[in-house]
Amino acid sequence: MRILLVDDEADLLDAVARGLRREGYAVDTAMDGAEALAKAAYTPYDLICLDLTMPGIDGLEVCSTLRADPGAGFPPRILMLTARDTVEDRIRGLDVGADDYLVKPFAFDELSARIRSLLRRDPGRSGAVLEVGDVVMDTARHRARRNDRDLDLTAKEFTLLRYFMSRPGEVVSQEVLLDHVWDEHADPFTSTVRVTVGTLRRKLSMDGEEALLETVVGSGYRLLDGDDVR
Repeated sequence: MRILLVDDEADLLDAVARGLRREGYAVDTAMDGAEALAKAAYTPYDLICLDLTMPGIDGLEVCSTLRADPGAGFPPRILMLTARDTVEDRIRGLDVGADDYLVKPFAFDELSARIRSLLRRDPGRSGAVLEVGDVVMDTARHRARRNDRDLDLTAKEFTLLRYFMSRPGEVVSQEVLLDHVWDEHADPFTSTVRVTVGTLRRKLSMDGEEALLETVVGSGYRLLDGDDVR
């Protein structure tokens, strides 16, 4: 899942981004409202963590603008981050379209839990536990198993599998995977998607299990669901 983290505090921005990337999320960053709106206009983010108080275009205006015109793809979930803790401030953020509100300073574990909660509100998004056929993923504990075998996945492979498991049976193009699983620094002209899909496919079937992840020539990749596995 791809997240845009917006905050004008550079140290906080860097620390939170590193933590979320360790959990497998693809994270882009912006230090002001104008940059956030520019990135959201062409990238279909799954969630935006948005600081309320910023110079120039503040978080309220960014949130309101995104709700009026979400830019690329479907409207993202928005988690408002702010040092303002009055009821009136929280109401203002929710009224302009924020989905949740977290007061600074916050524990990273709470931020992570709120992100997981927001992402599983919509059908097809990542829930706490995903199950497709004989593969089970616990996103909170960052564990995945097929049958009785633990899958030894890198952070990127885990994120890629999570994205496929949230869309079983759906053909997903390389472009969509770049948008949601990789961040803004990914080179679209490299073979990174093909290589990562290949290593994930091997790990899913390394004990001789039937194929689960297939290439649809000219279209992308598909995680087979239940009866489709062969």
